[in-house]
Amino acid sequence: MPSPAVEEALRLSPHITMLPIVHANGDMAQEVRETLTAGRYDCLAVPLSPSLQDAVEAAVSALPFVSVVTVRENETEANYVPIDPCQPVIMSIRVATAEGVDRAYLDRDVRSYEPDPTHAPDPYLLKSVSAAAYAAASLTVLAPPAEGSQRESRIAWIAFRLHELELDYHDILCLCPVQDWPYVRDAYRERKSYMPEEPGVSAPQTFGVTEASLYFVLGELPFITALYEQRRAQARSDRHLSIDGVKELLLETRSRWTAERKEHDWMSPYRLQIFLKYVRNLALLDRRLTPDLYTLVTAAQQIGGDGFAVTLIETAKDYRGVAVLSREEWSGTSLESLSFGLEEAELPDGARVRMKNRLPGPPRAWRTLHLRPKPTPMKRKDWAQRWNPLGQCSWPPEDARIESFNLHVREQAKALLGADLARAEKFTTSIRDGIDLRETLRHWHKKELYVKEIPPTRGNIEVVVFLFDTPADPGKYSWRATWFAEHREESTLCFYATPFGENLVGPGIGEAVYGGAMFLFPPRPILDIWSDPRLAFAGTMEERLLAGALMHSREPHIVVVSPVLPTSRWRRLARTFHKRLIPIPLSRFSRQTVDRLRRFHVLNGHDVRSYAARFIQEL
Repeated sequence: MPSPAVEEALRLSPHITMLPIVHANGDMAQEVRETLTAGRYDCLAVPLSPSLQDAVEAAVSALPFVSVVTVRENETEANYVPIDPCQPVIMSIRVATAEGVDRAYLDRDVRSYEPDPTHAPDPYLLKSVSAAAYAAASLTVLAPPAEGSQRESRIAWIAFRLHELELDYHDILCLCPVQDWPYVRDAYRERKSYMPEEPGVSAPQTFGVTEASLYFVLGELPFITALYEQRRAQARSDRHLSIDGVKELLLETRSRWTAERKEHDWMSPYRLQIFLKYVRNLALLDRRLTPDLYTLVTAAQQIGGDGFAVTLIETAKDYRGVAVLSREEWSGTSLESLSFGLEEAELPDGARVRMKNRLPGPPRAWRTLHLRPKPTPMKRKDWAQRWNPLGQCSWPPEDARIESFNLHVREQAKALLGADLARAEKFTTSIRDGIDLRETLRHWHKKELYVKEIPPTRGNIEVVVFLFDTPADPGKYSWRATWFAEHREESTLCFYATPFGENLVGPGIGEAVYGGAMFLFPPRPILDIWSDPRLAFAGTMEERLLAGALMHSREPHIVVVSPVLPTSRWRRLARTFHKRLIPIPLSRFSRQTVDRLRRFHVLNGHDVRSYAARFIQEL
């Protein structure tokens, strides 16, 4: 708890309580709302000029529709007030209007506004400390106003207006930017001289904001701002939404990305946990408690790839998709809309002007992050038209990766094959290949120790069958092919997969996903199992793949890696060919590893390998 001296520092007089605020922050807006509703205030004083009052309050009444109240200064400059639900000043006006509390606009009218953004501690601290303690902790980073500056004159004017207000009201809550509060306090107590307002200030105008540029107007991410409005409409708590909103943003991004790629296991809970830890560490390196968009996208690129990062950006900028406004309500307003950038906007007449925020948050700056954008439908159509159906080849790094995995599976199968041939015998002079615990416990009453002996493995493993998706959907895995090895280190490959032509990621580069695959090593030419009439008896793609493996294997053992145990039909099929299946559960391997191996790329000729790395992201 803060000391009484800290609390008393925010009491300018028996009638005035000051609340230092950080603009453009949802946590601070919550603090303002709770302070205003918890006290019995008869007046709310806000740091805006009186000429803006009617336009701002009319725009606030139209929330959750986001707009801006602008004042044109000259041909190239204008200032504006963002009507943002997560702005503390806008939140206070909204609550005061609903509670019937009078509003007083304290700031000084000027013809040319000079913004003064500042860095301040992350307002998420307000979850654990009081507003007074937060304001006191900020003192070490607050610079005094320059002598003769507009900021100094505005501070003196606000102090003068507070003296006027306490003549008419008994309990006033004054919102003051955190960088100004100690100097407003000094000016109030010293009764500093002030300059009158400047005449000839232009009348304010209200404009809408295009959906694509909401990110440059709102203090929080548009998606999280929409969540605040949604919680408000549903009368639900939003106290920790600055953090919980990031989680909801991540889950919504995963849902959209999964729906687009039709994969449900890639962004697993474990991968999401890694993502959140990475975001936390990046935020702490930036001296923040809550992450910004750059931090989120950087982590998304590292954990999920460029595609996931691009989807996160698109989701974070989506305000209308979550807010209580429908598309008709959003587009049905009669206001003209402005397109915003960083400290600039394009007016309806096409003119570009510099825009100065009257409620500025922490300074913003452009930061570079290299992302591979999603190809447009027109680009994909052009790539598809240029595709040569007579030229296909694989991507060598993926070949090396899956062949290494194939070798690993064969070694595991050999170990299992040897374990099945192990025999137990009573211990005499050597423990052989280890103690056989089962037999030892079985003969424990005789006080006898048994050891096991594993004879050398006979035979080899020539064919490995992977069944990634069982039962396989023929409509999903409509592409079936047999590929022959380019060199002696590759296997002969038979597989069924998603059609690569439906997902072109670059010129001459298609992406597909294995549903099942058969690897024959050492490689040798075989008939295409998908057109071989001898295998026409197979009723499913899994059975045809297994039948092809059983027919072409020269060894008596076939390894089957599958999420399910071999069915009775598969075992009868193996007996027909006088072979034996060695099952290995797919769950033995990491889901991320399996998902990574299942995804592969098809190149339209060997020449495409020279530039394929620019379009294929290795995860």
